[in-house]
Amino acid sequence: MSEAHARFSTLEDGRPVRVDVDGVPVCLVRTGDDVRAIHDTCSHQQWSLADGGTVWGDGVECSLHGSTFDLDDGRPSSLPAMQPVPTFEVTIDGDDVTVDTSAALNGAPFPDH
Repeated sequence: MSEAHARFSTLEDGRPVRVDVDGVPVCLVRTGDDVRAIHDTCSHQQWSLADGGTVWGDGVECSLHGSTFDLDDGRPSSLPAMQPVPTFEVTIDGDDVTVDTSAALNGAPFPDH
């Protein structure tokens, strides 16, 4: 596993944050006592989901064209995106947030970044 260089205490609830984990751009989203990790690149036009993205329920909306991706399974729930983005395993140990980017939990292909 690779450390995401994030501390749980610094993650704002409901605000997406981009971190790089071994060269993989990851969008971290804290929801209460949980943190979810999804590839930070929108499958529609390679835009950062954390860059101006908005969290709606269990999804993050891309600020470029409004596609929303489920934080658990990476599937888009709105157009124009039609392909899922990878989701990753997150481990929280005290204040340390660790993300495993070695494989996508949902089996989605890694987008170009």
